[in-house]
Amino acid sequence: MKKQKLTLFTTFMVVCVALLFTQCSSKEEIPTGETRVEVLCSGPEYRSDNEYFRTNSVAESPNQANSRRMALSNARSDLAGQMEVTVKAVIDNYVQDITVGDRQEFSQRYEGLSREVINQKLTGTRIICEEVTRTEQGRYKTYLAIELMGNEVLNAMNERISNDERLRLDYDYEKFKETFNEEMQSMEQNRY
Repeated sequence: MKKQKLTLFTTFMVVCVALLFTQCSSKEEIPTGETRVEVLCSGPEYRSDNEYFRTNSVAESPNQANSRRMALSNARSDLAGQMEVTVKAVIDNYVQDITVGDRQEFSQRYEGLSREVINQKLTGTRIICEEVTRTEQGRYKTYLAIELMGNEVLNAMNERISNDERLRLDYDYEKFKETFNEEMQSMEQNRY
């Protein structure tokens, strides 16, 4: 009886281990005719989170400087898009939570300021990864990742709103900051 239980347990364990290896290996298998491509300066550590706006880009050119310039331009454009979507959501949520006369006018004024801030802050991005490769055809490929701290955008928005006489009347920095942080947290949760 003891030997039968041991045999059943051993059989069960062998099946479990076999299933485990089958599951693991199926995730690693690459379909026939395909090759795994490693994209430099990419992966979870290069994605936006609740503290930083981040993005990566790649560009190819026969000229190394142009390759870098194009990658940086593409990355900044992508980052501007992320920031714009986030700040628009913050403004929409914030304006809904405050009591103002003409919500549409205030939304438009906030959005105008946000575009100015985004354009201004893009010059302050920081390169967090840069790799240059050369293709078989002699072209240069630049892989690049950049970031901008979310608080820099928040502080710039606060400064601009505080300097606008009409917006300042109904402006509550703590409420705006709370709304901004909630949106950054939401971005962190939706990044995968």
